[in-house]
Amino acid sequence: MKVLHLISGGETGGSKNHLISLLQQFNKEEVILGVFQEGKLSREAREFGLPVVLFGQTSRYDFSVLKKIKTLIKEQQVNIVHTHGPRANLFTYFLKKQVDFKWITTVHSDPSKDFIKGGVKGKVFTWLNMKVLKEIDYFFAVSNRFKEMLVQFGLDSNKIFVIYNSIPFDGEYIQKVTRDEIGLNETDFVIIMVARLHPIKGHELAFESIKELSHQGYDQVKLLLIGDGPIETELMQKVEQLQLSEEITFLGYQKDVHSYLALSDVKLLASYSESFPLVILESARADTPVISTDVGGVKDLISDERLGWVVPIGEANGMTMAIKEAMEDKKNGELKEKAFQLKQKSIEEYSLQRLYDDTYGTYLKIKDEI
Repeated sequence: MKVLHLISGGETGGSKNHLISLLQQFNKEEVILGVFQEGKLSREAREFGLPVVLFGQTSRYDFSVLKKIKTLIKEQQVNIVHTHGPRANLFTYFLKKQVDFKWITTVHSDPSKDFIKGGVKGKVFTWLNMKVLKEIDYFFAVSNRFKEMLVQFGLDSNKIFVIYNSIPFDGEYIQKVTRDEIGLNETDFVIIMVARLHPIKGHELAFESIKELSHQGYDQVKLLLIGDGPIETELMQKVEQLQLSEEITFLGYQKDVHSYLALSDVKLLASYSESFPLVILESARADTPVISTDVGGVKDLISDERLGWVVPIGEANGMTMAIKEAMEDKKNGELKEKAFQLKQKSIEEYSLQRLYDDTYGTYLKIKDEI
């Protein structure tokens, strides 16, 4: 069996980490990572000794790479093409008309919202994205909620497999950054958001919550933002407008996310849409409890209040209440118990071995025609 994983290559967040973790579990003779452009994903994959092929698009509209991918599929006798993201899906749609292989895609995000706030171009890309989905053979959904969403889009439930994301929990994870190094005190209540600076991630909602807490006199609350993205300037201007420069710090892209999670009191996920956010598992690994909006498969992991907080999507008030409860738990010495319970469940139910077994077993079924 030979599987080509096809992805744009510009990813820096959860989908990058998910793919590298997954491919590390495979025999290197059975998988190839194909990227359209050089980026953090391809560089990190090579560092781990994974087989990477760079197709070298001159732009996202450069269709000349189709010939290169087609040649690779034939020469390497690829049985399965496993795509990640709209660009990979679109190019595979054209390849499928020329070469014989089974086509799988992992749905990492709500395809109807991938181009949110993209104007007319965004609407066109969304329409095209949804059209291409109907041509894919099989789907990996990273939560039951995402499987239900795909069925609502008119896709056959028998072709959708729920396979949860995972991360490694073994090994040594050291906190290499201290609060003092980034201008924080031990008395500060530190909240961290690890997310692309993109409208779907809900940063402005988090800003509203921090502003309200400031109004209520909680001046020890600090918000760290890890990540970069297309609305960075817009968000920085919003922070200035709300006069929150003392409370909110932009730290940009950080390779060592673990250290920042470990020094924080709580991880905040404010997204309007997610599949199964890996950063929640990364928070559990760092012994950091989580406040999250009710997106994707979050409730599959944070299934009750012993494990963290799940708040309604788009409601800053619910987020504010959860932060205040977390602050009270810290004061009472109860906050770390939530982190401990979350970590135990994550280790038991979201192991890399389980991800590999589920993925490999499904590949075999698909290869031999279900």
